[in-house]
Amino acid sequence: MLEIRNIQIDGKADNRTDHLEPELTFALESDVPGTSLAEASVTVCGQTFDCGNDQTGFPLKGLALQPFTEYLLEIRVRDNHGQEAAAAASFRTGRLKLPWKASWITDKDYSFGKKQSPVPMTFRKCFPIEKPIRRAYITATAIGIYELKLNGEKVGNSYFAPGFTSYKKNLQYQFYDVTEQLACSNTLIAVVAGGWAVGRFTYENKNKIIAPRQALLLELFIEYTDGTAESIVTDSSWEVTLQGNYRKACLYDGEIYDASAGLEAVSWKHADATRLPFHPEIALENSHVICREILHPVSHFENGDGETIYDFGQNFAGVVELELEGRRGQVITVRHAEVLDGDKLYTASLRTAKAELRYICKDGKQVYSPRFTYMGFRYIAVQGIDPELLRVRALALSSDYEETGSFSCSDERLNRLQSNIRWSGRSNFVDIPTDCPQRDERQGWTGDMAVFANTACYNFNLSRFLEKWLLDMRLEQSWGGGIPTVVPIHGCSTPVVATACWGDSCILVPWAEYRARGNLELLQRHYPCMKRYMKAVKFWASLSGFGQRKYIWKWLFQFGDWCAPEGYVRDWMAKGKWVATAYYANSCAIMAEIAGLLGETKDAAHYAELRRSICGAFRAVLTDGRGTLKKEFQTGYVLPLYFGMEQGENRETMAANLNRLVAEKGFHLNTGFTGTSYLLFALADNGYVDTAYRVLMQDTCPSWLYCVRMGATTFWEQWNTITPDGKVRDPSMNHYAYGAVGDFLYRRVLGLEPTEGGYRHFRVKPVPGGGITWAQGSVRTPYGEISLRWEQTEDDFRVTLDIPVSTTCTLTLPDGETIEQLSGHHTISAARRKDETT
Repeated sequence: MLEIRNIQIDGKADNRTDHLEPELTFALESDVPGTSLAEASVTVCGQTFDCGNDQTGFPLKGLALQPFTEYLLEIRVRDNHGQEAAAAASFRTGRLKLPWKASWITDKDYSFGKKQSPVPMTFRKCFPIEKPIRRAYITATAIGIYELKLNGEKVGNSYFAPGFTSYKKNLQYQFYDVTEQLACSNTLIAVVAGGWAVGRFTYENKNKIIAPRQALLLELFIEYTDGTAESIVTDSSWEVTLQGNYRKACLYDGEIYDASAGLEAVSWKHADATRLPFHPEIALENSHVICREILHPVSHFENGDGETIYDFGQNFAGVVELELEGRRGQVITVRHAEVLDGDKLYTASLRTAKAELRYICKDGKQVYSPRFTYMGFRYIAVQGIDPELLRVRALALSSDYEETGSFSCSDERLNRLQSNIRWSGRSNFVDIPTDCPQRDERQGWTGDMAVFANTACYNFNLSRFLEKWLLDMRLEQSWGGGIPTVVPIHGCSTPVVATACWGDSCILVPWAEYRARGNLELLQRHYPCMKRYMKAVKFWASLSGFGQRKYIWKWLFQFGDWCAPEGYVRDWMAKGKWVATAYYANSCAIMAEIAGLLGETKDAAHYAELRRSICGAFRAVLTDGRGTLKKEFQTGYVLPLYFGMEQGENRETMAANLNRLVAEKGFHLNTGFTGTSYLLFALADNGYVDTAYRVLMQDTCPSWLYCVRMGATTFWEQWNTITPDGKVRDPSMNHYAYGAVGDFLYRRVLGLEPTEGGYRHFRVKPVPGGGITWAQGSVRTPYGEISLRWEQTEDDFRVTLDIPVSTTCTLTLPDGETIEQLSGHHTISAARRKDETT
């Protein structure tokens, strides 16, 4: 039987869109092996579109869509066996550029000093409802971050709306259905804190980056059953106070919440209508932050400072929730940290971030959880209450995306490693891809995401999340083509120039997303940004000299082998031209592929030829011409090997040199951010599988399993964040960059990787080693779920594989035999050459 599954509009589960040409995707399921989509059509608004056999991104063009309207659609499909299926779904539009009638409101009398976050503003509007309601909904946004309550009940389930964007050009709004929350007499409360826009942000301790104070923009639409309608909008009739429950709110420092303050007793004034000094595009949000998981303490104890220490057993990004019995005016303090120093919190790694909550109680039973801050932590220290009167739990926060991948194997250490990778991803995908969730930073460092993108797109469906971030990247690209080292740039004073790896994120990240989801439209939208960046790289490289030297990229600034285990910043940066030139060649190779997919044949030829010139220059200028670097270091060999810059004897020599350098380090990695993610591939794919696994299984510093052995539950910023003698150093314990090793777990240990966008065709080619006797995993693709398990004994290698409808797979067994497979359930035994397909 053929069935249609997972119908989505613009990649959203709620099927709400602000696009005039929304994109339809769907998956198919069939119990007949070898099934593929032959033809499909969709009917919407009385129009029927022929989708052909495209099910992963069909644009619905020419629809006269109206704001805030529900549209029904019907999909009909036929497969290659003649089976037919149909399914109905619907989608809703947002504002669709409907002009706002509301005014921005604020308190113009409020000002505050430098290097601090503002006091949250509380806005209020009271209004009656005198007729039966058909539906009611709110659209809202803010300068700052806001929370809404209607008649005492929270509106929506997200955190930190309207999200972190390039505010001056791109501001998101949120849609809330409040039909069931309205009553005869209503009070709508909006609290607006400083957040990223106005509060203190970046390690440079800046504030008021976007505006001098917070502001709110909101429209409540009410449709009555008698066919009439009205709107309640923000204007000077609203009231505002600075004396609400939230006395302080800062993303870095935490919150002060006074539960004893009653809003009916505070002083209110009329809000001030205001205008923004900039004019952003205001569009429906692409993703929002939610509570993904609830954690409970695994242990607690009292230390000598009168604090109760709670251990949640896992480092993560989020907030605590306190359920307690207290008395009016009682103050409870909560501090956060990633690790303990003896029986106390270790907070030096927070730098200037206080990461502290102060809760002022009312009488009786009460529950508190912060709404305008979040922390990166595993431990909390609570003071001011008897532990017997307190129940503590934690809410792990992350952006709202689907977790799509899984990996496990016979070695439990690697399973812990995979868990650490996932938790570091979750912790740092909080509205943007951050570097860390705990200290006074939490910025969107582009280099970190560049190297982690492949791994991230195995574990998570990040299409909406990355589309939001990549839009800001395009908006903040410099006129010269440079990409900021952080996106949004928001307060960062680093010049925006082309920089290897960090800048290459504009190519590496959308390319990883395309391979995972098959979204060609994303590549099309981002292509001009990529081309401008490559033009900038070509310019800066040309300043290195004439002849072949004009392809050696070292200017204007390079991070080089950043955060390598040996040396310091100057040493890492001194390797910049080797690293940057290799990344230059790799980006040319990817650009040639992208240009080919987009039908840009001249561009494809240009980038392919440019890549050949760069590879020749690398060989002539940076090596002896026979595969040996003039300055040897692991990353220097890893990058040209992984990027395919050498072939034949030169490649063999490079691989042998890399193997030698690794062996000389006792089979430890000695690579920084720019090379670590590719090290194991460079070894395993060039005849040194055993060495690759020895490095993967290494458990002394520096290594991935050293962190596991030392009790890490996320990835560290540096390999020796905790030294072998147990001394804690200052770097972050929750950086995902080195978690890019997950790419090797999926693509070589498990053996699964896409060869066409969205896994329309994929390869299964396990590379066993390291004593692993079995591995299994799955990835939910746009076509359905791929499930894979292999296991080996002394005389048998068995693969069990589920292939989704409309996809094909090339299976390569360890003995080299290659088998082409169509959709269905397959069990293949290498020893008996037996294929059982169902």
